[in-house]
Amino acid sequence: MKKFSLFLVLVAVASFSFVKPPVKVPADLASSYVKWTGYKVTGKHFGKVMLKSGALEFEGDNLIGGSFEMDMTSITVEDLTGEGAKKLGGHLKSDDFFGVTAHPTSKFVITKVVSRGTPGAYKIVGNLNLKAATKELRFNADIKTVEGKQTAVAKITLDRSEYDIRFGSGSFFENLGDKTIYDEFDLEINLVYKK
Repeated sequence: MKKFSLFLVLVAVASFSFVKPPVKVPADLASSYVKWTGYKVTGKHFGKVMLKSGALEFEGDNLIGGSFEMDMTSITVEDLTGEGAKKLGGHLKSDDFFGVTAHPTSKFVITKVVSRGTPGAYKIVGNLNLKAATKELRFNADIKTVEGKQTAVAKITLDRSEYDIRFGSGSFFENLGDKTIYDEFDLEINLVYKK
């Protein structure tokens, strides 16, 4: 019996010795980005925000945490060209929208990761700090290979009014007509990393 108990102890010790510690993998900042899409009565606009920093944390092949920081000064507009793109980009950086002079970055920190039952599919819970507010977000994310690169992808719909971004909002201003800008906007995260 003592030999059997000793055997079990040795097996347990050996099992723990092969468990890899969590690994933090930095984002490839040149390839990673967040696509934004804003909607209005007469259509939509979209563009990109680049990342200032970011990393994902893995335990083996399983995602267990991470964070990323958006460089809000890098906002671009991609559905317009020339003066139109420059004008809208400048307006988005102003205090009417993201106020990048006072708030040059926006950070998301994962607080919980739950597997959705298949490899690479997760439910993410975390906190997004945008402008002067921090709100908890819950969304699905997937780890997949995009153009030969390991990428974490997710789509989030936000209510901008919760972050005190109210310019042109029909929820706060009357008689805007076709100048109304909807409160909901989308962020599509593409966080590329090398594991």
